[in-house]
Amino acid sequence: MPERTTEHDLLFADAAAVADAVLFEGYLLYPYRASAQKNRIRWQWGVLVPQGFGADSGETSANRTECVLETRGRGPVLHLRLRFLQRERRTVQGPDGVPVDAVEVAGVRHVPFEEGLPRHVDAVLPLVPGDEAVEVPVHVPGGGSVETLRAPDGTVVGGLARSRDPLDAAVRVRVDEPTGPYPVLRLSVEVRNDATAPPGSTREEALDRALIGTHLLLAAERAAFLSPTDPPEWAAPYVAQCRCRHAWPALAGPEGRSDLLLSAPIILADHATTAPESTIDLFDGTENDELLTLRTMTLTDAEKAEARATDPRAAALLDAVEGLPPEYLERLHGAVRSLTPVAADPIPTLHTPAGGDGPDVTPPDRLPWWDPAADAAVDPDHDTALVDGVPVAKGSAVVLRPRPGADAQDAFLAGLRATVRAVVHDVDGAVHVAVSVDGDPAAQLQLAHGRFRYFRPEELEVVP
Repeated sequence: MPERTTEHDLLFADAAAVADAVLFEGYLLYPYRASAQKNRIRWQWGVLVPQGFGADSGETSANRTECVLETRGRGPVLHLRLRFLQRERRTVQGPDGVPVDAVEVAGVRHVPFEEGLPRHVDAVLPLVPGDEAVEVPVHVPGGGSVETLRAPDGTVVGGLARSRDPLDAAVRVRVDEPTGPYPVLRLSVEVRNDATAPPGSTREEALDRALIGTHLLLAAERAAFLSPTDPPEWAAPYVAQCRCRHAWPALAGPEGRSDLLLSAPIILADHATTAPESTIDLFDGTENDELLTLRTMTLTDAEKAEARATDPRAAALLDAVEGLPPEYLERLHGAVRSLTPVAADPIPTLHTPAGGDGPDVTPPDRLPWWDPAADAAVDPDHDTALVDGVPVAKGSAVVLRPRPGADAQDAFLAGLRATVRAVVHDVDGAVHVAVSVDGDPAAQLQLAHGRFRYFRPEELEVVP
């Protein structure tokens, strides 16, 4: 029986599609099989682990969202929805109840996997400033079940055993009124996993009591959220005082709405939307739907069978892809929404040479901005950058020293030698040094395609 639609479902309907994309981001990656290497290490986004586990793992037990609201009437109210996944282990048993690697029934294969069960907790709270936080308890019971697998003749050939641990958490909501001439409130919402991990727990054990894909949906009544990234000028000082941790709040719903906010474990723009052409849940909201769809179509029958055995959502994905009409793929191909009107370049003039052999084209007076030849002041092949007072240019040998807090991919390259391939300038005037890593097996292929790694001069060390 489908779940009854609630008041909160209606309140958050305009943000539901994006929130679902956040909830299932990375849930299962192409080729959607349990045996694929990328699907063996899972649950990367919005994971709140039990207390006592995250200190040495880089993961956290809590997140905090802070934002500013402008009051627009007496008695403002906050509607809150906490959403996350509860991990459920699925094991496969033989007819004697002993765990096995797989069971096949009437051509359908069943394999062990970890499924994610969507959970949510709703609350309605008055937006009243106070020193004490209001706490909303969160408890999701554990449980389990065994599904018997029978052959067409009724013989028991195995079973699917599912089990899940209970989850205990809390949402702490605090409202205060910053000093100043404007009617604003600062809202702080902390989500905290209250479970405790025993000493020496592995990540797999911690995930049994973790909240996964954790995010918040907030709706304001008689109040309006101010954009956390682009507030009006008068509100910028209030927003600058907000401190978020492991959460990124953004205005939600269509442009023009200010009563909805989505706080996610990934960075989103205000009023983020899913592409209207995207009608299949591919578990990767940042990927190209056309590319994933075409790749999925190339899976062999055996690979599709394994994907269907992996997770019911993978089976639904395959059914949707296989049932695509041709016009759907046409909609996916070539959709562009990033273009905006710009001043037109001079229109080339046509003239007929004296010989009368046909029109000639006179090029415009200036090149387009993206053409490297448009700016004679820069020359990537010959420009230099100062590294500890020493000029480096194309062909120079350097050692990579990524700055603390750099991108993880850069951090992996610390201490490696590299060769400078170009010195480039961005539109803000900053200098970047393009390099290829010495000894990288892919270096020649990358060079052929003009693909480099970029570092600031202060992240390099000159090789004597």
